[in-house]
Amino acid sequence: MNGKKGSVEIDIPPPNKAKQPEDGNKSGFQGFPCKAWIWSAWEFCKDDVDRVIFSFKVGLAVLLVSLLILLRGAYEIFGTNIIWSIITVAIMFEYTVGETFNRGFNRALGSLLAAILAIAVGELAQLTGRIAEPIIIGLSIFLIGAITSFVKLWPPLVPYEHGFRIIIFTYCFIIVSGYRMGNPIRTSMDRLYSIAIGGFVAAFVNVLVFPMWAGEQLHEELVNSFNSLADSLEECVKKYLEDEELNQAEFSEKVMDEFPDEPAYRKCRTTLNSSAKLESLADASKWEPPHGRFRNFFYPWSEYVKVGAVLRYCAYEVMALHGVLHSEIQAPYNLRIAFQSEIQDAANQAAELVRSLGKDIWNMKRSLKTSLLNRVHSSTERLQRVIDMHSYLLTPHYDLPDNSSNPVPKLSHVLPTTPYDFLDQDDDVCSTNHEKSSNHLTQNLTESYYEMMRKQSRRLNSWPSSEVDPFEKGGGFRIGILPQMRAVKSTAALSLTTFTSLLIEFVVRLDHLVEAVDELSKMAKFKHEDL
Repeated sequence: MNGKKGSVEIDIPPPNKAKQPEDGNKSGFQGFPCKAWIWSAWEFCKDDVDRVIFSFKVGLAVLLVSLLILLRGAYEIFGTNIIWSIITVAIMFEYTVGETFNRGFNRALGSLLAAILAIAVGELAQLTGRIAEPIIIGLSIFLIGAITSFVKLWPPLVPYEHGFRIIIFTYCFIIVSGYRMGNPIRTSMDRLYSIAIGGFVAAFVNVLVFPMWAGEQLHEELVNSFNSLADSLEECVKKYLEDEELNQAEFSEKVMDEFPDEPAYRKCRTTLNSSAKLESLADASKWEPPHGRFRNFFYPWSEYVKVGAVLRYCAYEVMALHGVLHSEIQAPYNLRIAFQSEIQDAANQAAELVRSLGKDIWNMKRSLKTSLLNRVHSSTERLQRVIDMHSYLLTPHYDLPDNSSNPVPKLSHVLPTTPYDFLDQDDDVCSTNHEKSSNHLTQNLTESYYEMMRKQSRRLNSWPSSEVDPFEKGGGFRIGILPQMRAVKSTAALSLTTFTSLLIEFVVRLDHLVEAVDELSKMAKFKHEDL
């Protein structure tokens, strides 16, 4: 009864909620309180202060143009045509200086061509008489609208799409106004000088009042991508080597985009999604005059896009590493830590090289990366040799009895500490060390395999489709389970092989990244600095 009474009391308020829309304006938006809206706006402003500055700049530009109407003396000179200046500022003013100049160029060129066409067609229509004049004007409007709409879809002319829209809009307005007012030339001139005033005010305010240069944003965005990629690589490898029980995602219910607690994944995804932003900033930067640290005419902004493309190819490998990290089939923890030293060293060296390249771009300096690149290749070569020498750990050629669990020692204790020590040893010594380390590691792996398989079987919920009981019972194994055990072991070990192969492929792609950054430094004339 108490439960029912409680439920009745809870259900009483809904009738009052139905009246809320009547006085909702007093307390804020329904379902979205005013305090929450203010807090959301505040966080949005704190995230990027330039957004607030941009808004004030637009307001200032519109105010300056509006004074030509608000002031009596200016209004007597310009008249109501000055409204075109306000429209021009609203259309032309963009976030960065380069985008504003690009939009202004399209606006000016489109208005000029539209005015010329309108004057020519208007004068021609007047010569044909009052009966044929509206027919010619209507036919010209149809042709101009159809032709410009088709041409703006042509791939080479897509960047000038805004200009073609302006041609349609301005031509129709001028030709119709000229037809009613009887003077297309005067109408065109009034529109042109009003547009020129608005364009000048927009460019003046955007350049002189806290200018936001697209070139600087492109430069910073590319450097941030380098740092994000390096951080993502280190975090991914660190989690793969340190987490004994990796969290396996249920992909039937959760997709990769829903990993809010994965900094490595978020950073890598940001780098992969930067293509459109880099291209947009590069296109806008081409319209900007020399400024700040970018004082060269015809600065190679397009090279930034090329470097970003190579960087994304490297990010694909890190994303693949992240996929292995969250795959349902995982290598045993004791097998992962057996190669920990070599994997960690290769990842750290690669991340250091990526950060160094980003630092050189930020400082606009050109330095030789021969030593860093050699260290990266040396650590990768050592990882390759270790995988080759101990490939027996990754193939199920023997059966394992049930013994107590002991961790497998790290390979750094049984292998040379430097990558080129392998070349300095004789063949007999190499084979002797190989046999000793193989016997030692096989013994330890034998002792710890059963405990690993008990943990592994609990994680493999969907593959293979076998019961877990045979692995957890204290007695012996049935004969039918042994092939499944071998299959599980083989596939799980291949997970480690996949991870190391992706890491090696990442290092291989760093060669192309170094070449792309070096080409950018040459074309941009970075200051040369030897290491």
